[in-house]
Amino acid sequence: MIRDMTLGQYYPVDSFIHKLDPRTKLFGTMVYIISLFLADGIVGYLISAVFLAIVIRVSKVPFKFIVKGIKPILFLLLFSVIFNLFLTDGDTLVSFWIFRITKQGVRLAFFMALRLVFLIMGSSMMTFTTTPNQLTDGLEKSLHFLNYIRIPVHEIAMMMSIALRFIPILIEETDKIMKAQTARGADFENGSLMQKAKGLVPLLVPLFISAFRRATDLAMAMEARCYRGGEGRTKMKPLKYQRADRLVYLFYAGYLALVVVLSKTVPL
Repeated sequence: MIRDMTLGQYYPVDSFIHKLDPRTKLFGTMVYIISLFLADGIVGYLISAVFLAIVIRVSKVPFKFIVKGIKPILFLLLFSVIFNLFLTDGDTLVSFWIFRITKQGVRLAFFMALRLVFLIMGSSMMTFTTTPNQLTDGLEKSLHFLNYIRIPVHEIAMMMSIALRFIPILIEETDKIMKAQTARGADFENGSLMQKAKGLVPLLVPLFISAFRRATDLAMAMEARCYRGGEGRTKMKPLKYQRADRLVYLFYAGYLALVVVLSKTVPL
């Protein structure tokens, strides 16, 4: 399960989407998330699926690698489906004991699961195709106007970048510690829920110690390089929109309009 987590990982490959400005990809992710909540019915989700398939195809990121990121949220996905399936009022389809499955519950559970899967896959495409440094620059440039109301945009973007960079490192560290503790006799799979919780202690303690050690080393390295925040800093590679970015913005607008219009007009 630890190895299946792909959140925050960058997949290096030469593709059209990898070359786009990070602000374009951030805006595209926001548009896609909004479209999932505006979609109403199978037509809207079908358009979202086609849009996501095009992005995955153009990005050259293997589909199997993207699907791996869904495995860690299967429990959340299953819980969401069951919750909506049995606790939604409406026209009864099946009834047994104290449980009742309604027509509206089946519809809501299906679309909720679909929305969650698309949300994870669509959001992951941003980190798969954007390095942490590019993501930091894109966030800082996009939210630069907040500096006028004294919000430390650079520091916030830096923290998000460091957090994303640490995710794959901590996942790898967790995997190593689990293997080491298993070799020493620790059991993370068997036993009751309480026993499994107690079994996590020999995993969490060294993991926290390792995380604090890495954080301290990073802070010392930043101080040694005279890092004092974003004030007065310049960029080695300033962000500039290209012709491709402007065309992609038009594509976003067309996609969002298509989702909204067809979801409301096509009765499916």
